[in-house]
Amino acid sequence: MIQIMNDYGYLGIFFLIFIENVFPPIPSEVVLLFGGAMTVLAGLNAPTVVVVATLGSIAGAIVLYLLGRILKAERLRRLFSGRFGRILRLKPEDVDKATAWFTRYEKKAVLICRCVPIVRSLISIPAGIAEMNVPLFLLLTTLGSAVWNTVLVCLGSFLGNQWETALPFFEKYSDVILVIAIIAVVALVVWWFGFRNRKKKTRAKGRH
Repeated sequence: MIQIMNDYGYLGIFFLIFIENVFPPIPSEVVLLFGGAMTVLAGLNAPTVVVVATLGSIAGAIVLYLLGRILKAERLRRLFSGRFGRILRLKPEDVDKATAWFTRYEKKAVLICRCVPIVRSLISIPAGIAEMNVPLFLLLTTLGSAVWNTVLVCLGSFLGNQWETALPFFEKYSDVILVIAIIAVVALVVWWFGFRNRKKKTRAKGRH
């Protein structure tokens, strides 16, 4: 990644951030911190780096948004109504519930998740599935991505050739976010099955 940025400058930054948004495992922290360092070491312009990185974020978000539109809730319902759904213990109505949740929090979700590693890319898929208003999606994506990109580029510019010293912090940040996400998913699954069991018991008592 560093070689690409050294060879292609702004174009390399745009390309890598675009790829990072489409394939979340690629760390945007490395690209943005080094991009910031290049404003000191290679004479790049910091505002231009932020703009180019934000454009890359938007381009990648559009790809995943379109993927969500292609998948659509109807296709997921059909998928969950078959064997795949039985294996995952998911039902077609679960898609409606998930879509309703996203619709309720879509603005906050898209804006805030742009500053969360991994999730910042994946949030585009449910936005597409829920057919979120495109101009609004692009506006929130631009704002959230611009904040994230600005913070990291400025930090990289401040650190200069010591930019790598910030990576452990962001690795821990990513790990914390991942742990929180796992705990949240586990808690949600436990709550859901507990809710279903209580519902079944209530029905059983009602029959008696």
